[in-house]
Amino acid sequence: MRNEVRKLAVVTGASSGIGLELAKIAAAEGYDLIIAADEPAIETAAQQLRSSGVTVDAMEVDLSTREGAAALANFVGDKEQPVDILLANAGRGLGKGFLDQDLDEALHIVDTNVTGTVALIHMIANEMRARRAGRILITGSIAGFIPGTYQAVYNGTKSFLNSFSFALRHELKDTGVTVTCLMPGPTETRFFERAGMLDTEVGQSEKDDPTDVAKVGFEAMMKDDGDVVAGWKNKLQTVMANVTPAGILAEQHAKMAAPGTAKD
Repeated sequence: MRNEVRKLAVVTGASSGIGLELAKIAAAEGYDLIIAADEPAIETAAQQLRSSGVTVDAMEVDLSTREGAAALANFVGDKEQPVDILLANAGRGLGKGFLDQDLDEALHIVDTNVTGTVALIHMIANEMRARRAGRILITGSIAGFIPGTYQAVYNGTKSFLNSFSFALRHELKDTGVTVTCLMPGPTETRFFERAGMLDTEVGQSEKDDPTDVAKVGFEAMMKDDGDVVAGWKNKLQTVMANVTPAGILAEQHAKMAAPGTAKD
């Protein structure tokens, strides 16, 4: 009986930041949770979320590979509980010029943000489509609208996710499965520390609250909006990006993302 009445949310990248905040919202809405991340902190997040009174299962898994995505999908399937919402939030960033980056690290960004995300969605969304019910929230970024000088690989992956989300949404039209793309701007998370960008202007600038960003994304998903940009400044930036030549955007991005641009 429990499996028939309990709602289930799967959240990736849920050990901190936007992912953890999305999981908190889902828990507050009464969803049981399966959360995943590639670090041991996912267990700490699970303990915190269990205080909401919902069932929380955690999995430490590398979602940069098809094998990792399959392991999570199998973990979900073993619960024999349909996935009501998939919050595909796992992602990584990397600063510095592309040729100055370690190639393995750069490819890991591609694999985490694109390969693993696409693989997991393919597995879980097929089950959703089969039962004609489910919601998917993909964390893209306003970075996907801007050539990312000194973040070339990261911005490229977010451009892919933004586009992929819009296309998948239309492919699933009339199937009972919805797709929403959350496009935040710089957010107060561990992103810039992990990306090695604390010495940049954007790394030291004022950022959005991940709680607010997650709320905007979750509400948009529940309203079946196709996409949402979190924050009015970010909305303005996306509008300007659509009418500004790519070369100028690339130059502007360099000024805020180049190593050593942080203000004293």
